[in-house]
Amino acid sequence: MLHSVPQPLLVSVVTPSLNMAKYLPETIESVLSQDYPRIEYIVMDGGSTDGTLELLPPYGDRLRFTSGQEKGPADAIHRGFQAAHGEIFAWLNADDTYLPGAVRTAVAYFQAHPQIDVVYGEGYWIDEHGAPTRRYPTLPFDPRVLERDCFICQPASFFRASAYQRCGLDPDVNPSFDYDLWIRMTQRGLRFASIPDYLANSRLHGGAIT
Repeated sequence: MLHSVPQPLLVSVVTPSLNMAKYLPETIESVLSQDYPRIEYIVMDGGSTDGTLELLPPYGDRLRFTSGQEKGPADAIHRGFQAAHGEIFAWLNADDTYLPGAVRTAVAYFQAHPQIDVVYGEGYWIDEHGAPTRRYPTLPFDPRVLERDCFICQPASFFRASAYQRCGLDPDVNPSFDYDLWIRMTQRGLRFASIPDYLANSRLHGGAIT
């Protein structure tokens, strides 16, 4: 009897973007160049006027995108996740980038640790030109420390879709919506884990939300 080989988990990555044409192509390429076979990529544009909408169609079916008015990035990401089909969720802001192997590494951890809901890795701060400046100040997960310090590198974080459905982003919270999500997930009893692998770059520049 032939047994079908199970497909790899589908990972849905959402990128919120508003007038980030300067950085967005690098972000997109960092997702599409991942060595993981099943990625659903959704770009949520907030009505850009800087040429972003001309950048996206050439990618064809390698990504999906919508454009329209949003309440902010949290709203855009939340609506992106509502349209996503993956078993693992992540969002990557339009000025941040994944490092090679990031998605594969995160999925492997989830598969090896079915009790974990959220995993985050190490990351680098990068400047507006993409040059690393220093390590992102991540810490091993401790809910008591999290209450006073957001030590999770958001672009290096991944979570199960089932966890997000239990406790998702608040579309009305800006700009510290990631910190708000981590706190509420912790309060709901969702389980976090940190890993030593470097997964992403977080860009610091004049137009950044951070």
